[in-house]
Amino acid sequence: MKLLSGALLLISLSLNAVADPPQATIDGTEAGWRPMVEDDFTQVNCKPETWTWKEDGLITCTGQPVGVIRTKMEYTNFELVLEWRHNKPAGNSGVFVWAKPSSIKSLEEGKGRLPQGIEVQVLDLAYGGDNPADWYTSHGDVFPVGAKMTPFPPISPDGSRSFPSAKTTKGHGEWNHYYIRAINGEIRHWVNGTEVSGGNNCTPATGFLCLESEGSPIDFRNLRIRELP
Repeated sequence: MKLLSGALLLISLSLNAVADPPQATIDGTEAGWRPMVEDDFTQVNCKPETWTWKEDGLITCTGQPVGVIRTKMEYTNFELVLEWRHNKPAGNSGVFVWAKPSSIKSLEEGKGRLPQGIEVQVLDLAYGGDNPADWYTSHGDVFPVGAKMTPFPPISPDGSRSFPSAKTTKGHGEWNHYYIRAINGEIRHWVNGTEVSGGNNCTPATGFLCLESEGSPIDFRNLRIRELP
């Protein structure tokens, strides 16, 4: 009985460690966190000038052409924090999680522009103008692209996207903070400190992380990652 109680205690402590509130990880200074730098990434199908890494950790993207940079290694269970800022109204971008190696290979061979995986939307509030469509939002949708995921509610009308439960995104010219937790095929997403969207039963649940160039200038900064068991 004592052995069972001890095992349950260890499991409880482990779960609590993973479930720390995201506000505590914004600066990425806790044990196990490390910054993601230029050496962590490789350009896939963009131009040399599309992505620029500054000395202060700022990453600038021209948005042209449509494409991605990807991590050099694949990840399974992890926490990721980053900040992003659109520099023009109606800007579009995204963060791909668990991007399929086969789809990355196709991009490297010039077949297609964006990978397959789970996308965390990075969309400016002005996207769609005065009459945005009802199948997306600008507040942090999470959805599969050529992959599988059971979205958390609220769900888009077509059933494919996890819509945000709160509207916390700031407009172009302002920095937004994303915290993404991906564990055992489940992804949870916080925008500016509030959990808003996610999904589970993701397939694949291992792959590359990608930042997206999609037609409009955008900046990223303060990328931090912590790999989990």
